[in-house]
Amino acid sequence: MVINNKRGWIEILEAFISVLLVAAIILIAINKGNISGEDASTKVYNVEISILREIQTNDNLRAEISGIENSTIPVEWEDFPSSLKEKIIERTPTYLECVGKICNLDEICSLLEKKSKSVYSQSVIISSTIRDGIVYRKLTLFCWQKG
Repeated sequence: MVINNKRGWIEILEAFISVLLVAAIILIAINKGNISGEDASTKVYNVEISILREIQTNDNLRAEISGIENSTIPVEWEDFPSSLKEKIIERTPTYLECVGKICNLDEICSLLEKKSKSVYSQSVIISSTIRDGIVYRKLTLFCWQKG
């Protein structure tokens, strides 16, 4: 009778260990790829915000954006002012590809071309200096990972 009692406890212990192993395998499978703890989107958004803040605080680039005629808004990446385009390209890390678009505040600023990758976007409002008159534009940056 004592032997049967021990065998029952051993079977219960085996079942408990089996459940723990299955749970551990499921948790590992769910967390696969997130082991580093940092999502790619966080990194891309930080880069975008850094580039946009630099443009937003540069008087020359702000004046260039504010000087765009209303009739040419929205401005697609191909028609961007050269110094602004160069600044964005210069500040974009090698693992990203970024394009921009300039819109009026009341417009939806979206990327025209379809991408098969995740596209991350951030926007800032660009205002002119007081001596140039009040002009507001929205500068949106779209970035995706290369490869």
